[in-house]
Amino acid sequence: MSDFLSRVASAPISWGVCEVPGWGAMMPSPRVLGEMAGLGFRATELGAPGFLPAEPGDVKSELGNYDMSLLGAFTPVVIHDSSHRNEAIASAREAARFLQSAGATKLISCPVLDMDWSIPRALSSSEVTHMAEMFAIIDDICGEHGLEQVLHPHVQTLVETKDDISRVLDTCDVHFCLDTGHMAFGGQDPVEFAKDCMDRVGHVHLKDIRLDMVDPVLRREVTLMAATQAGIFTPLGHGDVDIAGVVQALEGAGYQGWYVIEQDTAITDGMPAEGDGPIHQITTSLEYLTNTVAPTLKPAS
Repeated sequence: MSDFLSRVASAPISWGVCEVPGWGAMMPSPRVLGEMAGLGFRATELGAPGFLPAEPGDVKSELGNYDMSLLGAFTPVVIHDSSHRNEAIASAREAARFLQSAGATKLISCPVLDMDWSIPRALSSSEVTHMAEMFAIIDDICGEHGLEQVLHPHVQTLVETKDDISRVLDTCDVHFCLDTGHMAFGGQDPVEFAKDCMDRVGHVHLKDIRLDMVDPVLRREVTLMAATQAGIFTPLGHGDVDIAGVVQALEGAGYQGWYVIEQDTAITDGMPAEGDGPIHQITTSLEYLTNTVAPTLKPAS
């Protein structure tokens, strides 16, 4: 049968550990990693600063205690503004060195207006050009460190909508992290992207959402945090995204990379009791992939 399930991982954001400033309480890493390992996950992403150790060797060691490895790290970057060019390059080099030493293979870049995640605005033509040039520079930096850069489209960033994604496809060669939820959020059909842009897919985040809650967030009338607390992100198979269709398209085209279950969660009502909290939602998502998606896949050729 397909080896799909052996390439399914999770990420700290599913336990509320997020890089967005002011997101919520951070669950302690021993509990999160213990719950991940208990569900059978063999790999994870880095999570927000402070979740895992500050030294790459210590990250490798801590994950090794749970028989897990590091896939990569979500890395916000300011790359549209030429005045930040040197700072952005230095930051990318630092991140790449860290990830290489920690055993990762992906740098998951996300272009933000600024590091405070201010509301994005339309870019000028010169800013679009500069961002494309910077993606190429970061690609080269990653190549020097045995990594692959994958661009993560994301709500409230400079690559948010279908038009934003198309602009990147047309202006540079950067590979993508196909995030099913955030692509659908911005109007990009993730199944269509998987079929039409397979050569640009380097990593996958599996996330399901309620599309009926999207528009107020895109109009900036409701914050992403408020929408998250209201349940816009659902366990896989419980929202409006064709998760099975994405996996079928990718596996059918020969994708051999990782699928990271991500259900954006915010811990804002106190720390859940042991055995309670986000683990229930991740268990539901994993059961959906095991019982509903995996049986539809053809054996690996």
